[in-house]
Amino acid sequence: MKPRIGVLTSGGDCPGLNAVLRGVVLAADKLGWEVLGFRDGFEGLLPPGDFVVLDRARIAGIMPRGGTVIGTTSRGHFVAKIGAGTKAIVAAEVIADARKVLAELGVRALIIVGGDGSMTTALQLQAAGINCVGVPKTIDNDLEATAMTFGFDSAVAVVMDALDRLHTTATSHKRVMVLEVMGRHAGWIALHGGIAGGAHIILIPEIPFHHDRIADAVRRRDARGSHGAIVVVAEGALPQDGQQMLHPTTSGEYRFGGVGESVALEIAARTGKETRCCVLGHLQRGGAPTTLDRILGTRFGVKAVQLINEDQYGSMVSYQNYQMQQVPIADAVNRLRLVPPDGQMVQTARAVEVSFGD
Repeated sequence: MKPRIGVLTSGGDCPGLNAVLRGVVLAADKLGWEVLGFRDGFEGLLPPGDFVVLDRARIAGIMPRGGTVIGTTSRGHFVAKIGAGTKAIVAAEVIADARKVLAELGVRALIIVGGDGSMTTALQLQAAGINCVGVPKTIDNDLEATAMTFGFDSAVAVVMDALDRLHTTATSHKRVMVLEVMGRHAGWIALHGGIAGGAHIILIPEIPFHHDRIADAVRRRDARGSHGAIVVVAEGALPQDGQQMLHPTTSGEYRFGGVGESVALEIAARTGKETRCCVLGHLQRGGAPTTLDRILGTRFGVKAVQLINEDQYGSMVSYQNYQMQQVPIADAVNRLRLVPPDGQMVQTARAVEVSFGD
């Protein structure tokens, strides 16, 4: 039997996951290894093991597809995140069951593709004797341990396209159009998408806003004869005298959302202008990956296999200075990369007359 490695995708889906799987399979095949893809995230590790053999035939043509061909979940027995910043310990018997399944299948190491919560689970599996290599995944681009994650560029492209469409409505009707985008703790999607889409006001978690300042920015545009306005707001943005809009869920997590509609109502009340809100939501996660995300995903997958070949377990692939490198998973978890309020991107936006409501 060929040497075997495993791979799973955990947490939210995003464009580029299938590029990672393809990179893993092709790189492993060159080494004479067989790849088992465990279905629906960590849940596929439970007895008797729910997996599919990923070979060249199965990964043919998957590069342009969104989502993940082996499925994913953010629920179940292995979930290591139970609230905002709160971590839970995966039950010892659950890890023991997974270790037994992997041993019976002859899996040498496991590639875990996921975000901060998934990497926390990976640490626990590694500590229990399961060889793990991490691949960071988040469209929010907010992991400190890597300069960029795949899926981010695709999400920004969706925001840009939406803004291109909203501009015509805003101009035609002299309306203010508010677009709520993803970004719970970091405003990278809102910032990059807002700049690329020509937004006039961008609201991000890192820069608390004043409703009056937003209204002032809208009035200034009116005074210049520009009677439409575009506002991009990250779901985690918050007013200086308020709180983030959180909604409890049955899983113990909090779901963000609603700040866009709140901002729209406040703008209308303060300026008298007709204001509408549009929420992109999961549209940012779906669809075909961009060129950049296809390349990044492939490189992440190939590097993960290389780390296994070098017995660099407990490591996570990291993209730094245009090169694929590695960092200890322990150094990567629970470290968010936030937008610097005085950084170059914010300064660039301000230079082209974008207001941050501060």
